[in-house]
Amino acid sequence: MYVDSEVSALRTVLLHRPGPELARLTPRNNDSLLFDAIPWVGRAQEEHDSFAEALRSRGVEVLYLGTLLTETLAVPEARAELTGDVLANPRLGDTLRRGVAAYLQDLEPDRLAGVLMAGLAHEEIKPGAGGLVYEMMDRHDFVIDPLPNLLFTRDSSLWVGDRVAVTSLAMPARRRETTLTHAIYRFHPRFAGAPLLYEPALEPVEGGDVLVLAPGVLAIGVGERTTAAGAERLARRLLGAGLAHTVLAVPIAQERATMHLDTVCTMVDVDAVVMYPAIAGSLVAWTVTAGLGDELRVRAPRPFLEAAAEAMGIDHLRIIDTGLDPVTAEREQWDDGNNTLALAPRLCVAYERNVETNAQLERAGIEVIRISGSELGSGRGGPRCMSCPIERDPIAVP
Repeated sequence: MYVDSEVSALRTVLLHRPGPELARLTPRNNDSLLFDAIPWVGRAQEEHDSFAEALRSRGVEVLYLGTLLTETLAVPEARAELTGDVLANPRLGDTLRRGVAAYLQDLEPDRLAGVLMAGLAHEEIKPGAGGLVYEMMDRHDFVIDPLPNLLFTRDSSLWVGDRVAVTSLAMPARRRETTLTHAIYRFHPRFAGAPLLYEPALEPVEGGDVLVLAPGVLAIGVGERTTAAGAERLARRLLGAGLAHTVLAVPIAQERATMHLDTVCTMVDVDAVVMYPAIAGSLVAWTVTAGLGDELRVRAPRPFLEAAAEAMGIDHLRIIDTGLDPVTAEREQWDDGNNTLALAPRLCVAYERNVETNAQLERAGIEVIRISGSELGSGRGGPRCMSCPIERDPIAVP
């Protein structure tokens, strides 16, 4: 396991194939569960399967979160921790808690994994098992909430060097996701012993806000999902562990269209990014480096592209300027046109629907593997959001 860039040859990636948790979305709950629409689950699975196959066709090993979780639950300590976490929810009350515990204790690992991901509906446990709390719940309520955003594996963990950061998700609908990844990285035989760079109990940081620009250089978006305190904590740990010499803290607009840094900017070559044109000239960054002892040295904000190039040791960071009219640019940014996944330098995966952005990438010498995303995109996430690189080749620094 090793990652020191956004663009070197991808060898192993963590995905989550959408499943029953997406079927839990209804017009009553899709907003609170952070989806803009009710996805067609079967089509979303077909699109995701095509995405995974595109990766495999380029030599990438695909790991699935659901499979890893099932295998992790075969470890008694992991099973106890994860069931204990859902039972600790104070809204259950004592009687319903006992009923849920009895329901979970006899489940095989694969069925338990399904409940932890897809949740447990009110109607799926025996009436009368939960006392007053159960009786007063609406029949459409969930005893254990589903996790439809598991699809976006980038957010709940990320690798820097040989260490994994299990993040701290800001939105209540997503916080339980990291209990699953936290257990996988600590108990699954493939990852047991991997040093943890970050933990879910710390200040909010989400993987979609973290770009590994080059060996030793990271950018962290600060906005709706990642707080300044979270960026400071992660920077301190990166610098202290020798995993970075420079961290760029990048404020982004706190609005849904730009909720993560990777919705406006992703790397497609060792010295090139594709960027939402509306912010290319206004994006700034604070430069954070190690100071004396445990202190951090923070330099005043300057243009992001300038600060990034200096930290990366290159003359300039090229922008794939989509050159689009404002309406097309805004539409394609909303459809994750800037959220590409690099499989190697000058090779990326992107949604086919972003016709103009993809054409501009190809004019700039970037090969684009197009995938469909009409249903996958209903949660506002592109190929980068849906993938957590676990291993890449060390980057060849220009």
